Amino acid sequence: MKLTETKYDNKETGCCAKLDEARWDNQEFVWKDKSFAKDHIREFLHFPLNFGSVMARDHAAIEQAQAYAAEPLWLVDEISPWGADVYMATDRAVPDMPMEYLSGTFMTKVFTGPYRDIGSWIAQMETLVKEKGLELEKLYFFYATCPKCAKHFGKNQVVAFANVR
Repeated sequence: MKLTETKYDNKETGCCAKLDEARWDNQEFVWKDKSFAKDHIREFLHFPLNFGSVMARDHAAIEQAQAYAAEPLWLVDEISPWGADVYMATDRAVPDMPMEYLSGTFMTKVFTGPYRDIGSWIAQMETLVKEKGLELEKLYFFYATCPKCAKHFGKNQVVAFANVR
């Protein structure tokens, strides 16, 4: 499967698709062994240094393996100020790439604003999870658009994925 054969409609920019807020905001997803190709990006104080080149390399490998998930999704785990793990959804294993299989219940929330607001978004997700009487296990972010496309759309949108129990 090629990216053009998925639900990812990037015709407007030729790069990132416009985020379907209704699809991602205040939703709950239950995954059992959802497959993701895993990679790592270098960061300086959480500012990505090689995100574009990592994404290009990963897209090429996933397309070569014809392993795109029907609904493209990439999650970022901000593991330190110096780096983050990125997970790209696939429909099967991708040769020569580490794979991760995520399971659990994930609550989502769409945030709009500059990336520097991430601390506030984390706090809001922690509160949302507690209000529902759940415990936050892990928090991932889906950076839906690159800075160039965010400018084109007039807003930067990020989806937080809270793995809860």
